[in-house]
Formats: sequence, structure tokens, C-alpha cells
Amino acid sequence: METTLRGVGVSHGVAIGQVRHMGTAVLEPPAKQIPAEDAEREQGRARQAVEAVAADLIARGNLAGGEAQAVLEAQAMIAQDPELIADVDRRIAVGSTAERGIYDAFSHYRELLAGAGEYMAGRVADLDDVRNRIVARLLGVPMPGVPDSDEPYVLIARDLAPADTALLDPTLVLGFVTEEGGPTSHSAILARALGVPAVVALPGAGELAEGTEIAVDGSTGEIFVDPSEEKKATLTEAAEARKAALSASSGPGATSDGHKVPLLANVGGPADVPAAVEAGAEGVGLFRTEFLFLDDSKKAPSEEKQVEAYRKVLEAFPEGRVVVRVLDAGADKPLDFLTPVDEPNPALGVRGLRSLLDHPEVLRTQLTALAKASEGLPVYLEVMAPMVADRTDAKAFADACREAGLQAKFGAMVEIPSAALRARSILQEVEFLSLGTNDLAQYTFAADRQVGAVSRLQDPWQPALLDLVALSAEAAKAEGKSCGVCGEAASDPLLACVLTGLGVTSLSMGAASIPYVRATLAKYTLAQCERAAAAARAADTAHEARLAAQAVLSGE
Repeated sequence: METTLRGVGVSHGVAIGQVRHMGTAVLEPPAKQIPAEDAEREQGRARQAVEAVAADLIARGNLAGGEAQAVLEAQAMIAQDPELIADVDRRIAVGSTAERGIYDAFSHYRELLAGAGEYMAGRVADLDDVRNRIVARLLGVPMPGVPDSDEPYVLIARDLAPADTALLDPTLVLGFVTEEGGPTSHSAILARALGVPAVVALPGAGELAEGTEIAVDGSTGEIFVDPSEEKKATLTEAAEARKAALSASSGPGATSDGHKVPLLANVGGPADVPAAVEAGAEGVGLFRTEFLFLDDSKKAPSEEKQVEAYRKVLEAFPEGRVVVRVLDAGADKPLDFLTPVDEPNPALGVRGLRSLLDHPEVLRTQLTALAKASEGLPVYLEVMAPMVADRTDAKAFADACREAGLQAKFGAMVEIPSAALRARSILQEVEFLSLGTNDLAQYTFAADRQVGAVSRLQDPWQPALLDLVALSAEAAKAEGKSCGVCGEAASDPLLACVLTGLGVTSLSMGAASIPYVRATLAKYTLAQCERAAAAARAADTAHEARLAAQAVLSGE
């Protein structure tokens, strides 16, 4: 008999198939005491397991590429977190085994995350997965993972860790359903990047029997257990209609009255290009070059290796626009050859352009490689610097570009409030701005992106953040130059309309989001977008801003 369950849809599409459950999680290790003389040996075992798991996560990231690589690099950093390791050492010193010390230390941190707001609670699966992998290695048991199957299936799990989500095979995994998680979890972000229908936060999902047929609607969040043939036909028809609507809106991004808003893709390297091309991206709005550097944190890649990687991306968009962000190292992306090791607060220290200006040879090599990679190609190359604070920074970067013989537009990322407040000054030195809304929120609200207690301030709908976007866009318009937005903020179809209304001239996002943003923009006029933007800015909270914009666009 058909029954209906409801969770939170986080990735569009419909999947119909039989249930397969995630592999069993690692069992809790026994709480036994060890002699004091064994403590040092157990601490060594724990550290070796941590390093091995971190190395495995980095290797998986290199294999997956793109957004998945960034997520898995972040997971590896969780494994090696100095405070966590120190806690493990303390627990072992008072009698815990290595595996029990790991289990208890990570469980304590898990409790802190789970109660620290929606954003950080969405990272609990990441932490659990790191813990389970380390404990499994110490116990000598198989790692938890996706089931083996020759037939396509719908994957059911308590939660999905990035290490598993990143390497899902979409030809086998039709969709997935989790009991926990949320729309900001890494697995949700990666599901959207993969284009796999997904529903999260479905209580009791684990109780669905192996082999049961279900239908998953990633748009509505509904799960139909033992669906009738009529229901399957209805869902399939609706999914095809949505797909047709998306296809009908193909072509350049624009509002219904013809105001053009180029829709660009965020990529981390050549592996991300096919999906961007298939989605109809009009170019690349953010080419994250740091992934190339993360392959070896000990030294920068050679000029030849950089030329090869850059050219593959540039060749994919003839006559298109490709915006390359030079190396953004530091803070959560440290590199041994570039990043200071003794900074008390790396997020406020030497990162991004600051690191490159301290190591001009690294910047020079990258700019020279970009110049060579673009030779003879009919592509509109634009190169931008991260973490620009003022006109002095902007001039230093533009001068470096010219000295390297780079025939391209030079731009600045707006990630620091000073850059938004003094955007017209910065635009005297560069030709375009690109807003990195994640970091801009972090620095605007003094809200560390890794601290769950302040996660509400990371919401891109925050009116103060929209004010800074508007300031930047207005400055660019006054100077006759462009101002784009890259990142997760641009991938929200409703927020994309608001950003357009604020005066943003292009939007860059993960490839899977492009069709949805294109279709939504095409429903509204520029004037409607402007009214929605004004309503959002007039609100006092992020939640109220979203509701206000929604009300305007729905005609309420």
C-alpha cells in the first residue's frame, strides 16, 4: 500500500528505484583502561591513524575534483585539528585506548556542533565520518561506505559523508535519502553538483526495508513508499515537464523583459568543465586555481603544469568569458610554501593577495602561465585577486598583471567590507568587481565561518550583506564597469533575482544550479527584481528578507 513521507528536498529531480542501505557504521569501541606506560604508544597509534585517514580524504578529493575536492580537503583538516588531537592525547594520557580516545573526543565536539546552529549542525556528518574512518582503521575493520550493487538503486543513510557523496556513481545511485542533514550540509551541496535527486531530514528513513521500491521527489521533499504505477507515471511526467521548462529557458540568462544577466559556472579545474558546458554556462565566473596548488602543499606547481590546466578550461569556452581567481591560500587553505605557521588568527592574517604580494615569484609564475595559456585563444580572459582591501592592493595586483604581460581584464574580489565601502576607489585601478559573499559575510559580521554559534550571520539574505552588495554594484555602474557575484548565494534562484535587482551584472554558481536560476530569472521583469531587492533590504532579518522578496515576486 502506497504511503507518503516528507523530508527536505535539496536536489531537484525524481528517482524511482529499490532501497539500498549505507554500510554499517563503526561500532563504539570498548571503554577499557590501559596502563600508564602504554599511553605514549597509544598516542602514536592515534596520530598515525589520523594522518592516514587525512591522506585518504585528500586522495579522494584529488580523484573527485571540483567542489568535492574542496569539501574533502576541509574534512582532512578536521581530522588533523590540533585542538581535537590535543583532546585525544589528554584522554589517552588518563587511560583511554587510542580508538576510545578518538571516539570520545570526536563525540564531545559533535555535541557542540549539533547544538551550535543550523549551519554547523549540517557539518555533523562530516565529523562522524572522520571519526568512523579513524576508529575503523585503529580497529582493523572495513570502512563504512556505499553498498556494492550491479543494479541502480536509491541510497538510504542516517547521513552521508562528503567522502561518500563525492564519489557516488550517478548511473547506479539514482537518488539518496537521509535521516539527518540539511540544505546547507556538504552532502546536499555535492548532491546538487552531481545532479542527483536528494531528500534529507527524513525521520525514520533507516526503517525502510532493503529492496523496497520508493519514489523520491527532490524538489518537494516527498518520498512515496511502494508507489502505484499511476503515481510513478505522474511523478515521471512532472519531472519531464520540469526538465522541459528548464530546457525551454536555455540560452543566455535574462529577465522576462530582456535585461541580460550572464550565468557563469564555478569550476575548480578541467574536470568541472563538461558539466558547466552541458548546463549552458556562458563562461566561467570563478575558476578556483588553488585546487591545482593543493596537490602538493610543499611547493607550487610548475609553470608548465599550470599552463596545461588553465588552457583546458579556456579552450572550453571560445568567445566566452573566463574569470580566473589567482591563488587564494591561507586561513582554511594553508600551503607550506606560502602560509605563515604562527598566525594567531589566520582568517584575519596573511591570506589571498597578501600572501602573493609577500611571495611575488609565485604570483609572477601564475600570471605568466595564464598569459601563455590564453595565447591564440578567442576567449575573454579576466583575472582577479582575492582579499583586496583597498586601492593600494588593487594597484599592486594590476601592476603585477601588466608586468607579466597578461592581456586580460584585471579585477578585484569584494570579500572585505572596506572593499565594498571604497569600491569606486578600487575601480580606478581594476576593471571589474566580483563579490565573494561567503567571506564578505564572515568579515562583515565578525562571524567565523567555522563557528556554529554565529551561523545565522552567514546567511546571504542578511540585509546588511545585501546593502554591501548594493554599494558595490552602484559603484561599478557609476564607473561603467561590471560587478558579479560568485558562490552559493548566486545559486539560490530567488536570491539571484534579488541580486539582479541590486544591480549585479553577472551570476556565477555550481553548474547544476544554472538551469534553475535561468528559468526563475526569466519569469520576472527587471523592475520586479528591483522591487524585491528593495523589500529585502528594508527587512531586519535574513528570514524576513527572503519572505519579503518572495511576497513581491509572487504578487502578494
